[in-house]
Amino acid sequence: MGEIRRYRDLIVWQTAMDLAKQVYVLSKNFPANERFGLTQQLRRSIVSGPSNIAEGSGRGTTGDYVRFLHIARGSLFEARTQLDLAEQLGFTTETDLQRILPLCNEIERMLNALITKLTH
Repeated sequence: MGEIRRYRDLIVWQTAMDLAKQVYVLSKNFPANERFGLTQQLRRSIVSGPSNIAEGSGRGTTGDYVRFLHIARGSLFEARTQLDLAEQLGFTTETDLQRILPLCNEIERMLNALITKLTH
């Protein structure tokens, strides 16, 4: 598991970081009165993905690592829901989301593959 612990080399971590940057830029345009509401919640959940990938890689066991990868995947689903809500509330557009959602799907596939690799 030594090579996998190098989380910065993982494409899934790199892609999750890219997604986080894109969501931060997108959420800058949310209404000011959402600064401590949806904006903050979305940013926390999107940062949780790469953070949990990194934290899990630093844990001592494969079981812990897999648990943190599951948490990262859950945070991704949480962020997807918040992005959907932002669109429904008119804080962002479908066009903006179409640039971000493929990254969400790609990260989900990579997390699933890594979880499978570590558990089989």
